[in-house]
Amino acid sequence: MYRRDLITAEIQKLAQVLARIMGLKLEGKLAEASQLFDETMESGFHLPKEILESEDLSVFENWLNDDKLPPEKLDSLSEFLYYELGISAERNLLIAPKLNLVYQYLSDQHKIVHLVNLHRQKTIQQYLR
Repeated sequence: MYRRDLITAEIQKLAQVLARIMGLKLEGKLAEASQLFDETMESGFHLPKEILESEDLSVFENWLNDDKLPPEKLDSLSEFLYYELGISAERNLLIAPKLNLVYQYLSDQHKIVHLVNLHRQKTIQQYLR
């Protein structure tokens, strides 16, 4: 129970950070939003920038399998990655396949499938081609 409460509190903090990042983007403060995003990937998800930005998808897949994030945090990570799409075509090519892997991992390893994620998987297919 205590662990669940800690995870819930952490997810709430991450949701606030995501809202802040989205607000910065709307204000046109893209560099600040990008910096906060990178810091959150590292501190909130233990996901180094080098792994996220690697063109080698297996590097991210290995991180995903080795890190063993709880499903709630993986779902939160998927939110961050989803809202990172659309910045640029190059960024989309880096993020979309990794986001797809997160959705697959949630489904395969944790048996978690959200209707929102199913819809988003269809949406990100445009970036995977």
